[in-house]
Amino acid sequence: MAKKDSTPDFEQSLEELETLVEQMESGELTLEKSLAQFERGMALTKTCQEALNAAQLRVDTLLEQPADEGDGSLEDTD
Repeated sequence: MAKKDSTPDFEQSLEELETLVEQMESGELTLEKSLAQFERGMALTKTCQEALNAAQLRVDTLLEQPADEGDGSLEDTD
């Protein structure tokens, strides 16, 4: 499955979110800039949550497959 080029990946979104939080915590932003950063942060949080939900779904799907099905990417190493 190909990723959309217009959607930043999880790591990029999380990194940007961390930067926004640091900027807001500094207390040096104006009220308007803080509100804009907060709004962007909420969008990034949603993006991260969607990525985590999709990853959890993939893991659940892989764990539900019998050991002899699938592409062998989760082979037992014992």
